Amino acid sequence: MSALLLALAAGAVIGLALGTLGGGGSVLAVPALIYLLGFTPVAATTASLVIVTVTSATALVAHARDGHVHWRTGLLFAAAGVGPAMLGGAVAGRLPDVVLTAAFALIAAVAAVRMLRPRPTPEA
Repeated sequence: MSALLLALAAGAVIGLALGTLGGGGSVLAVPALIYLLGFTPVAATTASLVIVTVTSATALVAHARDGHVHWRTGLLFAAAGVGPAMLGGAVAGRLPDVVLTAAFALIAAVAAVRMLRPRPTPEA
């Protein structure tokens, strides 16, 4: 299969996940870019930022139109993430590929396990 077809198929899956679930784009994009399209881990994380930003912004329109966006919370999270994102971007280019890939896998695995565990019920 050509790189173009692989990119289109992966992009469609990533867009569907982001539009439906509101997340998961980079968890899908980074491995797809590395293992399907041959990107280096640094290039994959960088491209993933662009992919997830554009795809999320597109999905945001439909969710906002339906009144499902909590703007204040979203903007607070975004504001809190700007500095660390800049720091992470600066650090990513200096890490060995294997370290960057392992760190990504570890964070994805921890997030997956946490999401699969039942939430504690609040006590009344």
